[in-house]
Amino acid sequence: MKEAHRLNPLAKGTTLSSVENYFSNILLTDAVIKARGDKAALTGEQLKKLRISEFRADLYTFNTGGERISTPEDPIPGRVNYPDQQGFDHMQSIFFGIEAKPSESFRANVSFNVLGNVAENPINEIFYENRGRIRTVQSFNVGNNANSAIELSDAERLRVYRADISWNAKHFDLKGFYRTGHYHWGYEGDFFGFYPEANYGPNIDLYNGDAPFGFEMTGKKGFKDLKLAFDQLWWGANPAILAKYSKKVGKFDITGIFHEDLDTQAPAVSSFAVPIPPTRRASLHLKRKLEKVSFELGGIWSNSNRVGEVFQVTNKTAEGKYEVFQDETTMDDTWGGKAKLTYASGPFQWYAQGAAMGILALGGADYTKTFTGWRLKDSGSGNQYNFLTGFTVGFGNFQIAPNFLWQKPIEDPIPGDVSAPGRPRNILDDPFAVRSNRETVAGEILFTYDPTPGTWMYEWDNDMAEDAKFALSAGFVYRHLPTTMDAAIGILGDGRSIFAFPGAAPPQDLWEANVRMVSKLTPEFGLIANLFGGTAQANGSDTRLIKRYGGDLRMVYKKVKLTSMVRVNDWGPFDYHRDFNLTFPLQLMADISTNLFKPSWFELPNSRLGVRYTWRSLDQYSPRYCPATTLNDRGQPVCDPKAIGFDNGREWEIATYLQISIGN
Repeated sequence: MKEAHRLNPLAKGTTLSSVENYFSNILLTDAVIKARGDKAALTGEQLKKLRISEFRADLYTFNTGGERISTPEDPIPGRVNYPDQQGFDHMQSIFFGIEAKPSESFRANVSFNVLGNVAENPINEIFYENRGRIRTVQSFNVGNNANSAIELSDAERLRVYRADISWNAKHFDLKGFYRTGHYHWGYEGDFFGFYPEANYGPNIDLYNGDAPFGFEMTGKKGFKDLKLAFDQLWWGANPAILAKYSKKVGKFDITGIFHEDLDTQAPAVSSFAVPIPPTRRASLHLKRKLEKVSFELGGIWSNSNRVGEVFQVTNKTAEGKYEVFQDETTMDDTWGGKAKLTYASGPFQWYAQGAAMGILALGGADYTKTFTGWRLKDSGSGNQYNFLTGFTVGFGNFQIAPNFLWQKPIEDPIPGDVSAPGRPRNILDDPFAVRSNRETVAGEILFTYDPTPGTWMYEWDNDMAEDAKFALSAGFVYRHLPTTMDAAIGILGDGRSIFAFPGAAPPQDLWEANVRMVSKLTPEFGLIANLFGGTAQANGSDTRLIKRYGGDLRMVYKKVKLTSMVRVNDWGPFDYHRDFNLTFPLQLMADISTNLFKPSWFELPNSRLGVRYTWRSLDQYSPRYCPATTLNDRGQPVCDPKAIGFDNGREWEIATYLQISIGN
């Protein structure tokens, strides 16, 4: 136990001076090395190739409370639900990075996170540091034949936070990444989305994900047309190898991609990234670009290793009952094709594309942008026919862009009310399922006002790059969804166990409106606002339709930044809220901070001092709503969120933070 404590310098009760001594002993200076005469230590020349690349200290306090909520005022012994109490708690999270650069062509960087106290009362209970919460395990003593509980207060105090490698060799460029992300290959001939983007922003910390982890190699000279990627390359991916070869043949750009899963991945950390059984797939893409016209054609072969698997289909009789049949996948189901045509002339741009994908021909989502920021896109899923078309027309600084989508699965979903032995399919137990390829007829229209087109409104970094005094995009999407879906995959409360929901949301027409406004009035003052409203359905099997509205505002003035949010009848911040259709009548948040330098528009590490206030109202559809209690079948008191005659509950949190950041 003493040795374990020595390796955890920020365990509870550790002083700041002991932390300084701990790190000074690790990062010895050249003078100290010479004074000690330590032959095993690094030489002065070697130390010049090492540097501290990052240091960050995040210090938080949390004060919480509420009414008609299940969160107790004080912790309950043996209870593991979070938040564990109302009142005050605090947290310290330290990050430091070391960069090695032995030559101009090679660089490696690794960052670590060390925890102090980990708060157990925040109302947003999922965060990166929660891995260090106190854990209670059961121990069996053979001598007295009895069980006893042991508290582990120093679990996972030190962890590698992220790492990256770059190596520019004679015949290749190599990038290594661990939790640092990578870009997609969509503009490089990946017509079917085999290699998606893996930049997850704050979600990588929120869900404590380890992916992406792997390597990406780009060939040079005799290998300049070859690109390779290896290992767990995105959330929910199995360990895999991808090879891409691109070549210009005559006037055609030709790209071939091969993808082979090597093993089954570990359990999911998020319900939107559940690993599927291992697959093998390949694609071929041809592109020809003329002066105003561009034509693309592609073919896909996928999941040949799943040929011969059995799946269910249903037929609804005249009496309204379902007949259940069994079928078997064949090699014909592994093939798919896709074509896209674009035309651009002056202020007018138009595209049309269509696909026919066998029930096993699984691709990935489309990460590219065609002309503008449309939301209706090809899902890349197998088991579907689809067709999309849209155009843009420019009038000075204005642009109008209507878009249309039609898609229909080859094999329809199995309804949740089918009689046994029938059941909705899911991606874990069946060779395919109907989810994003749900039968859809949809249309959207997008309006854009952008007086500075050099900073494109729909570029990923537009929040930072936009320099217009006022720019706006406004869109409206309507979806006609005449059928249900197969079952989604959810994650239980332990955060590890996955299961298939018993059904899915019913047929429904949905609409959504979105507005984004950017105003950079001066170099010292600007604001960005996002507004939304519409109807939506849960990912799981809950049938309740919600009508949600809200928006967020970010404002920067000199060294002060304000971030605020309002949401009405919307889901909470985590995946499980939408999975189980958990909503809050009203959510409010305001965060104001003063920064050492001009704040970033993105939520990046910065040296700042701030306070954040979060408030939520609760009703019968909200987690932790507890207006009254009743006894369960074991005689224990449990919350009754449907008790009649009670007002809405509420929970709130006041958090303060001091963040000190140097380096990356």
